Amino acid sequence: MTASVDRGRRLLGTLGPVLIVFGVQLTLFPVPAGVFLHGVVIGLLTSMVAVGMALIYRANRVLNFAQGDLGYVPASLAVMIVITSGLPWLLAFGAGLAAAAALGAACELLIIRRFFKAPRLVLTVATLGLSQLLAFGGLLLPRLFDEKVRSQRVDPPFSFVFDFGGQRFNANHVLVLVIAPLAMLLVGLFLQRTAVGVAIRAAADRSERASLLGVPVKGLHTIVWSIAGVLAFLGLFLRSGVIGLPIGSALSFGILLRALAALMLGRMTNLTTIALSGVAIGVLQMGVDWNGLPFFDQRSPLLIEPVVALVAVGALLMRRKDVSRLETDPASSWSANDEVRPIPPELARLPEVKAVRWGGLFLLTIGLLILPHYLATDISLKVSLVFIYVLVAASIVVVTGWAGQVSLAQVAFMAVGAVAGAKASNEWGFDLSLALLFAGFVGVVAAVIVGLPALRMKGLFLAVTTLGFGLATSNWLLSPRFFDFVPRSRIQRNPLFGVIDLNSPTRIYYVCLGVAVLVLIGLRGIRHSRTGRVLLALRENERATQAFGVSAVRAKLTAFAISGFVAAVAGGVYVHHQQAYDTSSYDPGLSIVMFTAAVIGGLGSLTGGVLGAVYLEGGYFLLPGAWRFFSSSVGVLFVLLVIPGGLGSLVYRVRDLWLRWVADRNQILVPSMVADRRVEASPPPDADEPDGEPALAGSET
Repeated sequence: MTASVDRGRRLLGTLGPVLIVFGVQLTLFPVPAGVFLHGVVIGLLTSMVAVGMALIYRANRVLNFAQGDLGYVPASLAVMIVITSGLPWLLAFGAGLAAAAALGAACELLIIRRFFKAPRLVLTVATLGLSQLLAFGGLLLPRLFDEKVRSQRVDPPFSFVFDFGGQRFNANHVLVLVIAPLAMLLVGLFLQRTAVGVAIRAAADRSERASLLGVPVKGLHTIVWSIAGVLAFLGLFLRSGVIGLPIGSALSFGILLRALAALMLGRMTNLTTIALSGVAIGVLQMGVDWNGLPFFDQRSPLLIEPVVALVAVGALLMRRKDVSRLETDPASSWSANDEVRPIPPELARLPEVKAVRWGGLFLLTIGLLILPHYLATDISLKVSLVFIYVLVAASIVVVTGWAGQVSLAQVAFMAVGAVAGAKASNEWGFDLSLALLFAGFVGVVAAVIVGLPALRMKGLFLAVTTLGFGLATSNWLLSPRFFDFVPRSRIQRNPLFGVIDLNSPTRIYYVCLGVAVLVLIGLRGIRHSRTGRVLLALRENERATQAFGVSAVRAKLTAFAISGFVAAVAGGVYVHHQQAYDTSSYDPGLSIVMFTAAVIGGLGSLTGGVLGAVYLEGGYFLLPGAWRFFSSSVGVLFVLLVIPGGLGSLVYRVRDLWLRWVADRNQILVPSMVADRRVEASPPPDADEPDGEPALAGSET
């Protein structure tokens, strides 16, 4: 009886999420049989991408945001071969397959392996940089062929047409129905029945122990990335025959979201659930496209991603709250925050330290104040935008760096603040200062609602949940296409406090600078308050913090509320800076960019968030077109390789070196400054000092 119950629970755990998705589709989005079959075809393409992501997660314990682009480059190559040269389908397929396997292995050997011992958070951001690098390669690929591509759809290698349920299918659909299940079945058999597959699964569970037992973990990771590249290629190349493949343009963000949703429903490790969830999501996608949104009488392709995200989050919340051993492994943690050591009090009161601190602050202040008077109008406006994105990066430092909750919805909170701020100032007549406060409080409400799943989910699950909210916000909730309350007209800049005119680039520069400074000062105060200490304690050890009577629920929601307030204020400033509300300015991809900026700056301090935003967004706005590449993919990978702790850690290292020099020059012993020094080699144990006492390792005179 017990064995039967256990089998039933395992079967329910495998099929439960899939049945929930199918249940929603059949109830709210019913479709004819032909449309259902077409959804199965689309879902199988998503499943292969998601299964590849699952393999990489099992091996590297990282969410590979480059999975789609890993298949896009070889798929584009194969499509270009077929379309421009007229070579046979099978030859192009074989060339693309070999290129995909080689590209996957090369990415692991040349880039991912450099981060073998890095925190998973850093490695995840490295995959974002890799994604941009591969996307750039895909955009340049058509230039290798001198012909202009006229078609993005590949004809099948044989002729076959049939009708089913009012829909017409051809050989390309048959290829998907045959190749996709076969490829995923072969991957499953490879992992279960071969020695290499068993070693991959063992190394995924305990990579450190496997290494000690002589298992070539790094070599296994190369094989996994090669397989993932092949699966991604199959999904995208077969897609080119069914619905076409964009050549010379980036892939849709929705493909990544649907693969992530399937990955989350399968708890990132259950390949069967992930594959079936991908199929269910494909059918749901076709159902939404066929029916539109119930109760709202709205139809648009933009609604697909919000519905998919909502259903995936609902299915996750309905599941039993359990945590796999893989998720609890410290190596899979999303925490990578080196705390910034304050200046020791023994040195802080020295005149030269005070002079450098306050003198540097004075020079920075003077420089920022006079800067707009020496800049061209367009450059001044771009610098103002950097101040706004500094606030968004600071909000990520609060929720992820301090509280350890991964949020990819900060730009969505920014959009909420933009709409609220524009309504308050232009329709209700609020002063800009009050409009920004109102926008911030609306952002608090939105952030607390989004933060509620944090009570049950963490890490990657929470990241995908917040990403889904971002998609729903930009594509539907705050889209003027669907709702009339979203501003459509020009946003007027009313005089600040009723007397200060803001209709000049210089004055809007000072507004952006002033808001950024005030918010950063406020966040610094929170960081040094009891609230800040509680958030850091909760991040480090939630159970121990609760043992001291701290409410984890209240602390997590507080972190989301603070970050939502800051991001919404940034949105309120942004909409008045641009004098218009445009949904494209709040694309969910920007949330990932800002998260990347916060990580490469350093999540351990507000200074890191500021530096990351200045580096990434400042480079994008201020560098010439060709040089922007170095502030995105290549720049991100370079910073993460050279300075894993972020740009902020580099600044504080330089500061500490100078403080040690000051301490030595003034003959002040500061234990906190010398404790982490490299201990010099001590004499052999039998070598005694002249007084007969053994020499102390690292002793100083």
